[in-house]
Amino acid sequence: MNPSSPFHRAAGHGRQSRRDFLWNSGGGLGGIALASLLGREGLLAGDATGAAAAPHHRPRAKRVIQLFMAGAASHLDLFDYKPELVKRHGQASDFGEAVEAFQDGLGPWMKPVWQFRPYGQSGKMLSDVVSDLGQVADEMAFVHNLVGKTGVHSQATYLQSTGFQLPGFPGMGAWVGYGLGSINENLPAFVVLPDHRGFASNGPKNWDSAFLPGQFAGTILYPGRENPIADLFPDRHGDFVKPTSERAAHDLMARLNRRHAESREGDARLDSRIRSYELAARMQLAAPEVMDLSKESDAMLAQYGIRRNPPTWPNEINAEEERHHFGYKCLVARRLIERGVRFVQVWSGNDNSFPRRNWDSHENILQDHGPLAQGFSRGAAALILDLKQRGLLDDTIVLWTTEFGRMPSSQGGKGRDHNPYCFTNWLCGGGVRGGVTCGESDEWGYKPRDRGSPTTVYDIHATILHLLGIDHTRLTFRHNGVDRRLTDVHGEVIGGMLA
Repeated sequence: MNPSSPFHRAAGHGRQSRRDFLWNSGGGLGGIALASLLGREGLLAGDATGAAAAPHHRPRAKRVIQLFMAGAASHLDLFDYKPELVKRHGQASDFGEAVEAFQDGLGPWMKPVWQFRPYGQSGKMLSDVVSDLGQVADEMAFVHNLVGKTGVHSQATYLQSTGFQLPGFPGMGAWVGYGLGSINENLPAFVVLPDHRGFASNGPKNWDSAFLPGQFAGTILYPGRENPIADLFPDRHGDFVKPTSERAAHDLMARLNRRHAESREGDARLDSRIRSYELAARMQLAAPEVMDLSKESDAMLAQYGIRRNPPTWPNEINAEEERHHFGYKCLVARRLIERGVRFVQVWSGNDNSFPRRNWDSHENILQDHGPLAQGFSRGAAALILDLKQRGLLDDTIVLWTTEFGRMPSSQGGKGRDHNPYCFTNWLCGGGVRGGVTCGESDEWGYKPRDRGSPTTVYDIHATILHLLGIDHTRLTFRHNGVDRRLTDVHGEVIGGMLA
């Protein structure tokens, strides 16, 4: 507790601890509420569970929306046009070097499944399957020379999500929340909108807070479900839960928390849990309004590809269904950042569905990528246009990513194998220079054109933090004797991407 605070006093054999002061100043939920109030007034200095104080430099952006394509989307069939593949289609692939394929994916060269056409004043070549993005092509900055470290989905997904290949590290949204704090105290700083069918590789570990304080972990929302936030309200069958009994339960938990805390001074986990309970209570009022699309116009829903009364779709890959579900998440993402959420992560594709509903198209790019690409491109284009029309794109970064790319050679005639050696990201908004390409791949889209200067996920993360006003080398957290950071010991800001 801050000794200069007017609330500070000596107690017994020494200074009264912050936790004892809170309980002695009201106890139970009153003490919790007082902690929250004092924290907002800046009277709880030196709180180990709090966020960093302020940006390191003038920010260009305040918020981030990350669109993550789980399963490895093919850069070659969506964004990175290679005329050489069209010319050499069907010929035996020759990479000029030994290639270690994840599976048996070194068949003949395979041209893009869809035609490419130029869009915007920049003349950016985009595949027909993502043609909806053509209307915002001049807002986007593409990186075609991104390299990974592994062709294993789980490790590569961790790398893009957390900056490390192993579990136990915070997600990027957790770092942003820790570094900048919350804009709206009634909503989480970091919200995750998973694929409606399930989680991608690693599940919630992709957005965990790990060694950061627990309140910075991603909060999962499922737009369109009857209960989009698990356990926020009592189950509809729990009509026996009354306001008086709920208050009594809260008081009991508060007493148990106090007893637990008294024997564990300095343990931040209880503080994080209490903060989570506080947030849940506030979300009971704020979250339902955010998730309610009933007041959105029919024109707005149609722009995102959302059906107001969606049918029950057949159990097969369906472009209309993908548009509806991904568009729904994109519209909710806009509503979340509009109301002060710092970081929203939107996922496309899950790991365990059958028939396949992710981007891991070993067997058939046309079948797997087609509906998913039409779904995300409609939602992403609508999101960018919507943000721009509302004046929010100026300080909101939109990042599109996946865990790695796919090979220019074919697998089984219609599919493509994993390619961690080169893939694509794109960004727009929030200080990003639109209509540019920062880094190109070689003539096959196999590796970076300049193999000595590839772009890494650390560079992407460093650039996003820079636009948010954070020096990525200074956003650190001491853990097990090491000053950890999102970018590990790597990362350079991509200067050509800055507006």
